[in-house]
Amino acid sequence: MNEHYKFVNDPLPYAYNALEPYIDEKTMRLHHDKHLQTYIDNLNNILKDYPDLQKLSLEQLLVNIDRLPAAIQVPVQNNAGGVFNHRFYFFNMINTNIKQPVGLLAVNIKRTFGSYEEFQGRLTAAALSVFGSGYAWLVTDRNGILKIITTPNQNTPLAQNLWPVLIVDVWEHAYYLKHFNVRADYIKNWFQVINWNWANNNYISCIGR
Repeated sequence: MNEHYKFVNDPLPYAYNALEPYIDEKTMRLHHDKHLQTYIDNLNNILKDYPDLQKLSLEQLLVNIDRLPAAIQVPVQNNAGGVFNHRFYFFNMINTNIKQPVGLLAVNIKRTFGSYEEFQGRLTAAALSVFGSGYAWLVTDRNGILKIITTPNQNTPLAQNLWPVLIVDVWEHAYYLKHFNVRADYIKNWFQVINWNWANNNYISCIGR
């Protein structure tokens, strides 16, 4: 993925209808082509007058928010966060027969939460608890310790020195066309399209950062 200014909207790693019947094609088109594109356009527009900041990666922008010029800290947080979160969300999904954690991630989910079912229940509860717009995450620290957190709006775990393993987007545009206001049904379907191989590889790469 393009990680520096000028940011571009990379194609989805699968067809727009690849996640059906769990997540519908129309939602995927709007979510990726409209919502994510808007964050990318906004971020590029903010950075066009700051050549020094154009050298920073997306992640570097987000972990150094408090060092940016005060006038653009909130806009960069919102829009760089929107790019980071949406990219992560799209890549952590796939339509496959693998419906539970694999590898080292599976071992540590069981160690941390007791069982996959307990983990699923706790992540669901976290996603349902988000008031308004935001995300629920499975994150890790550099020692591989897993925890579930939520963030409002387009905030990311990077500001907490945590690295994302999984993300569920609970902004209404992620599910409203198919599930209307029933967030719980959307979350249940999201669990059917988690890319567990990707999540496991991501978890391993985060340890020791």
